[in-house]
Amino acid sequence: MKSHFNIIIAGAGGIAEAAGLILAEWSEVTPSLFIGNRTLAKAQSVAQWIEEGTTKHCSVEPFLLPEQELTEEMKIIFDEADIILDCLPGSQAPRIAKLAQEFHLHYANLTECVAETDEIIALAKDATTGFILQTGIAPGYIDVLANALFQQFCIDFKVNTVDKLELKVGALTKNAVAPHYYGFTWSPIGVATEYLKKAITIRDFNKTELPALSERTSIVIDGITYEADLTSGGAADLPDALAGKVRNLDYKTFRFPGHYDWIQQQLMTIGNSENTLKELQQIMEKEIPLIENDQIILYAAVEGKDQEGILRRREISKCILPQKVGNHQLRAIQATTATPLVQSAQLLLENNFKGVILQSQIETESFLNGNFIVPVYGKIK
Repeated sequence: MKSHFNIIIAGAGGIAEAAGLILAEWSEVTPSLFIGNRTLAKAQSVAQWIEEGTTKHCSVEPFLLPEQELTEEMKIIFDEADIILDCLPGSQAPRIAKLAQEFHLHYANLTECVAETDEIIALAKDATTGFILQTGIAPGYIDVLANALFQQFCIDFKVNTVDKLELKVGALTKNAVAPHYYGFTWSPIGVATEYLKKAITIRDFNKTELPALSERTSIVIDGITYEADLTSGGAADLPDALAGKVRNLDYKTFRFPGHYDWIQQQLMTIGNSENTLKELQQIMEKEIPLIENDQIILYAAVEGKDQEGILRRREISKCILPQKVGNHQLRAIQATTATPLVQSAQLLLENNFKGVILQSQIETESFLNGNFIVPVYGKIK
């Protein structure tokens, strides 16, 4: 940040604390931070963690953020603030977005939930402040990266359409053991949800819904074989923005070989009912451990014929590991999710945006080479 801003972070989980630490440590002008959570003790703990983690002086004020009530303390803080960074579960996103609209604040969130995103789009279409949605890694960074690949491919090869645009991300552990070949590095409910809700894709130039986990493929990156399959949410608004321009587009999630077979076995045992999501989450939480030592595997590719009919392909892959920010070590999932959120916040605060800004509408070069993005993801040429 090049000027001083008052920034509300809604939530007190791992991404919220990472966003706060990155803002405190990497901003040119340190902002004032307000950490809101339904449990005040948790907000206080995160505020203290950020203050202890930054090498700069930073004001971090915790406050109670109930799930329903609007308190007098909240009114005071919201009146002073410039933006809300929503790190709460997706189910809370429409409520927090409405508060942003009512208090004339900018707003950025992380949710991959499609229904809640559509609700916010309708709510904020005529807002006087800017709303950037789905700003994490997937959806988020991967969509901006894929869109940049598509745009540059069309320019370089003088074409208007391509055959394939592939987006793939995996939040993985360094090692994986049988029978599940997985370890949790982020929200179990988020994993279960993306395995069950439909994936929005492009097939034969048309926006199409497909069942999650219905198109498994294998890919080798840096000599390591991964499996990838359709999951929900990661494509953001690209299927809308690029329909008619891309023959086939999809977002898939990386896993180690064997994991998706194990998930299919659990789903066959559970069966299809209104409790499938809850039961799958419970099974995974019982069988799969939480592991701190993580990595993010990221891959984007565009393929199509050039003006002379020669088939071309361009691709970018990255492996991102945990890194130190200030005095704290951030897990890879924290750094890669929080930095696009913070970069989006800077975009809103330093420009005169109004209404909803979706991933396909973000100017790719400046975002991908932004001052918060580059230390985590590296520079894109």
